[in-house]
Parts: sequence; C-alpha cells; structure tokens
Amino acid sequence: MTKANPLNITHIDHVVIRVRDLGRMVAFYRDVLGCKLERGPGDTGLAQLRARRSLIDLVEASGRPGHEAGGLPDPKTPNMDHVCFQVRPWDAQAIAEHLNTHGVEAGEVAQRYGAGGTGPSIYIGDPEGNRVELKGG
Repeated sequence: MTKANPLNITHIDHVVIRVRDLGRMVAFYRDVLGCKLERGPGDTGLAQLRARRSLIDLVEASGRPGHEAGGLPDPKTPNMDHVCFQVRPWDAQAIAEHLNTHGVEAGEVAQRYGAGGTGPSIYIGDPEGNRVELKGG
C-alpha cells in the first residue's frame, strides 16, 4: 500500500532572485509591479518585497547570501526563465499604460495556462533581463 504524501503545497512562499543592482531591482518590483518593501535592504544585501501571500527576495549577488550561490549573474543569461504573478482584476489597457509610464516594454497579450487555469498574460523584463509574466484569469 502506498503511503499518502505528507506534503500539501498550498502556494509559493517566496522566490529568490540574485541581482547585480539591488536598488534598481527594488525600485522595479516596488514601483512598477506594486510590491511592498517589507524588509531591507540593509547591510545584509537582501530586500524582501511582498506580493500578497508571497515574497520576492532580491539578494545582492556580490554580498554574503548571494555569493553562496556562486559568482555574479551573467547579464546575457538571466537567473531564471520567468516568474509569473497573478494580476486581478485584469485590465490590459490600464496595465499597458502603467508599464509604458515606467518605460517597460510589454509583449503581446496571449492566452496562457497557469495554476489558475488559462487566462490572458503578458511578458515583461525586469532591469536585469529576467522575464516576468503578468497573468489574469
């Protein structure tokens, strides 16, 4: 008889992105994406921004915590494929205008599948070249 899996994952608690320019990245995730700076940045080289139930940790790659994972991220090879954030309510025109105000180029709106099912989404890039998906639905 197979034992039941004791893990019951309910959501992503946090994602950690190693960064070269902590101040610039904090400004992007705070000012453009609307996350709230909850902790840092301080002497530790770590800033934690809240996206409702989840955290986005930005770790200075040259600092102690970021250095533990290796050298500086290569600007030609981002740290990850992408991270996706649910956006509710979804208003494609308002989102496009907001991104444009901040000088952020957005991809085309397309229907994509994610944890909440299929819905409209767009890809943007953060200041260090990591892809960010904004998804409605």
